[in-house]
Amino acid sequence: MSYVGRLAPSPTGALHLGNVRTFMIAWLRARSRNGKLIFRMEDLDHPRDKPGAAGQAVDDLRWLGFDWDEEYVQSERTARYRDALDRLTAKGILYPCICSRKDVEAAQSAPHAGEQLFYPGTCRDRFANWDEAQAFLGTARAPCWRFRVPDHTTVGLTDVFAGPFVQDVSNTLGDFPVARDAGGAGYTLAVTVDDALMGVTEVVRGDDLLAATPAQILLYRALGYEPPAFCHVPLVVGTDGRRLAKRHGDTRIASYRAAGVPPEKFLGHLAATCGWGDGSPTTLADLLPVFSLETIPHRPVAVPRNLVL
Repeated sequence: MSYVGRLAPSPTGALHLGNVRTFMIAWLRARSRNGKLIFRMEDLDHPRDKPGAAGQAVDDLRWLGFDWDEEYVQSERTARYRDALDRLTAKGILYPCICSRKDVEAAQSAPHAGEQLFYPGTCRDRFANWDEAQAFLGTARAPCWRFRVPDHTTVGLTDVFAGPFVQDVSNTLGDFPVARDAGGAGYTLAVTVDDALMGVTEVVRGDDLLAATPAQILLYRALGYEPPAFCHVPLVVGTDGRRLAKRHGDTRIASYRAAGVPPEKFLGHLAATCGWGDGSPTTLADLLPVFSLETIPHRPVAVPRNLVL
C-alpha cells in the first residue's frame, strides 16, 4: 500500500516550535517514502479558534518550505461526520449524555492527569433518545453523544516510535464523548472519519495524543474502517517540562519570521534536536537523505524561555 501521511494543524493559536518539529517529522516520513501528504485544517473547535490563525498557519508552513498534495478543511466536511454519527447511533453504540465537564470531574474516584477524564457511565441508560435528554436540559445547553465502551475493553497497539501501548479503555477512559451536539463531531470522531476516508496509512503526531488513540481505534472498528499505523513523537516543552505555552515566552513561527530569522536556520535548529545535524542551516529537502526515526531521542525536547535563533 502506498504511504499516505498528513499535516493537521488547528487554528486555536499560532504555530510554534513544537508544532513545526512534529510537522517536520511527518513531512519527512511521507516524502522519504515517496508518499502522498494531506493537509487538513482541523477547525471544529470553534470557541477556541482564533481569527486569522488558519491563514497564518498556512503562510508559516509555506515559508518553511512545506508542501502537500491535497488540502481539506474540517468545517466543510460536517455531512460526513453526521453520517458517521447516524451509523453509530443506528448500531446502538452511542447514547446522549447531559453531564458537564464539571460533573465528570466531580465523579472522579482518583486524580487524573491531562485532559482525559474517566466517565463512569452515569447517563448510559438514563434517556431513551436525544430529544428526551435535550428536554431534560431545556435550552441551557445541548447534551453530547458518548460512545458505549463494553466492560473489560482493552485496546493494544504497537506504535511506530513509542512501541507497545495497551490501555484498558473501560477502566481508564470509560464511555468517551464523540460529539457536542445532535449532528456535530468532536475531535476523536472527526479525525477518525477523515483519516479513514482520506486513506491515511500512518498518523504522525505528538505523544500527548497516544493515550487518546485506543478510543479512536474503537471508533475505526465500529465504523468498519481499518486503523492506520500510529507514530507518536515526543513534544517540545519548556524547562519546566510542560508543553509550550505563553508562560514559556514567544516561540511562535511568525515572531521568528518578523525578527528576520531565515527558515533554513529555524529548520537547522529543529533538525539538530532530532539528531540530523549540528544545527547548521538546512532545508526540508536537504534533510531527506539523513532522515531517520531512530536518531530522535525518546524524551521531550526542552527549550529555554524566549529561545533566540
